[in-house]
Amino acid sequence: MSHQPLLDQLTRHGIRPSSQRVAIAAYVLATEDHPSADEVFRQVKPTLPVVSRATIYNTLKLFVEKGLLRELVLAPGYSVYDPKTEPHHHFLDDASGKIHDIPWDALTVGRVAELPGLDVRDYSVVLRGRRL
Repeated sequence: MSHQPLLDQLTRHGIRPSSQRVAIAAYVLATEDHPSADEVFRQVKPTLPVVSRATIYNTLKLFVEKGLLRELVLAPGYSVYDPKTEPHHHFLDDASGKIHDIPWDALTVGRVAELPGLDVRDYSVVLRGRRL
């Protein structure tokens, strides 16, 4: 199977492709989940046994900086990564721990620009509860 589309996507985002970056991108850009760095490590390690946790963390950070992924901080010290970079919100299911995407226009957040003393560059809403 050709990795050319992944190589092209990495290059378009200003990322020099390497075997580790391609393997990580192959997983994180194709998943419907919102994996943590540890989950990315568990998924990539069987196909790339030489990969280290440090490489996973550094690559995810690079992908976020270059706009290939979005980082969603769910709690202090706990982040997940989202391959969908267009604006949208999230729902965290308390029962399953699964994160679901919510369309941007499903919620209305008002008066963000009027918040005193803040220059908001980005926002998204994380709803928590359980699916019925």
